[in-house]
Amino acid sequence: MNTVRHHVDDPPRLKMSGIVKRFGATLALDGVDLSVDSGEVLALVGENGAGKSTLMKILSGAIQPDRGQIAIDGVPFAAVDPLTSRSAGIAMIYQESTVAPHLTVEANLMLGVEQHWAGFIRPTVLRHRIVEIFARLGRPDIQGDILTADLSPADRQVVEVARALLIDAKVIVMDEPTSSLGLTEIERLFEIIAELRRQGVAIVYISHFLEEVQRVTDRYIVLRDGCVTGVGNTADVSVADLIELMIGRRLPDMFPITSRTFGDPLLVVEGLTGNEPVEDIDLTLRRGEILGIAGLVGAGRTELLRALFGLDRIRSGHVTIRGQTGTNAKITPTDRLSQGVGLLSENRQTEGLALNLSVTQNMLLSRLQPFARWGWLDTHKMSVAVTTWVERLRIRVAHVDQSIAHLSGGNQQKVAFARLLHHDVDVLFLDEPTRGIDVASKAQLYAWIDQLASRGKAILLVSDYVPELLGVCDRIAVMHRGRLRAIRPTKQWTEHDIVTVASSGEETVA
Repeated sequence: MNTVRHHVDDPPRLKMSGIVKRFGATLALDGVDLSVDSGEVLALVGENGAGKSTLMKILSGAIQPDRGQIAIDGVPFAAVDPLTSRSAGIAMIYQESTVAPHLTVEANLMLGVEQHWAGFIRPTVLRHRIVEIFARLGRPDIQGDILTADLSPADRQVVEVARALLIDAKVIVMDEPTSSLGLTEIERLFEIIAELRRQGVAIVYISHFLEEVQRVTDRYIVLRDGCVTGVGNTADVSVADLIELMIGRRLPDMFPITSRTFGDPLLVVEGLTGNEPVEDIDLTLRRGEILGIAGLVGAGRTELLRALFGLDRIRSGHVTIRGQTGTNAKITPTDRLSQGVGLLSENRQTEGLALNLSVTQNMLLSRLQPFARWGWLDTHKMSVAVTTWVERLRIRVAHVDQSIAHLSGGNQQKVAFARLLHHDVDVLFLDEPTRGIDVASKAQLYAWIDQLASRGKAILLVSDYVPELLGVCDRIAVMHRGRLRAIRPTKQWTEHDIVTVASSGEETVA
């Protein structure tokens, strides 16, 4: 990827020097330097808890550094609060969408930058710019009067980019921008990034998908435990090298698959039709098997898992779990848990976790029986159980009663996974289990998933990350417009074939 050329004496568009930040006894950032030129894409990578979010929060003005300087185009800049940073041309696009779903696209874009005269808001001034910006992004179809809640996750992200351009952003920080996107949406985002580069915008790109980092960025900077462990040109470094810089060692096989024998069917689905677009689904999941489901965003994969788990209505069809058959029209998640079925939701923020509760509460509240006696809870026993899971899954927490809202996204995901393991169910529905998790943690979770299957658990795995499906699953099915296509052994699939079937629905690819 060619970076926009600059005069040799031009200062970097953004330069952060000697950034230090402590939280009590924890040194979160230890003299970090970062710079990015206009028209350049810089990858900021590291494990969860390495300091990436803290560094970007300092840039955004959300928190203040203990020491260090920031300069924009060579001019010193103090990010005293988010409004100051935004006024200086720094825009943040977070992993979790920050648009207000109850407002229109236009209202979201104008929020905080309204043009007014004599106390009256003058929206016409900005409307012309909004139309122009969406045209620049190649999305003139996104109209200002559309309710943001009606947009796809990918289109909401385009709105976030448009909001950054509306304030004439010089620097855009993209935090895990592809984590909620499908294959076609990711390609569209990369086209937008290329256009932003041509316009001279400096981009800091944070991602755990190192293949994306290699494809879309010019340079990289690696953080580990608050320190810079590597910088350089992305074209000169391999994924294995980046991983070693991130975790301090060579990572073993990313996808460890042990030899195992499949047992009797634990889940049989016949003719299941649920909420749109899920229609006429047939599948069998055997003990000790990992069945992956691929597909584009909107194909119905999450809706299928929700119907099977009792979160959405089953309109017709039969679901057999461990030999017990029923229409399951009025089944509830509590019923499914009692039948030995558990779900890891794709949306940990709104469904998977209670952000106002502690790590202990999130991990154990849905199954307190092991800790109850005569109407009392054994809090010591609860603490021991949570500490065991924290150590086994290497969850980074200050203490087990810490608010889960204060954990990184990856560590939050591990808590949600630990809760599923705490239930010790026989059938696991995993919806994007590694979303927002760093590379080392992914390898660890892959090993856990493999061990669960080896112990006779049956796992239904939904993922947008095709290499994950190819590396972990015994069989893969592709979902297209609400229907399951081409359930085959993993060895009969290639990444190209999966994408082709997901896009076209044709099952003749071999």
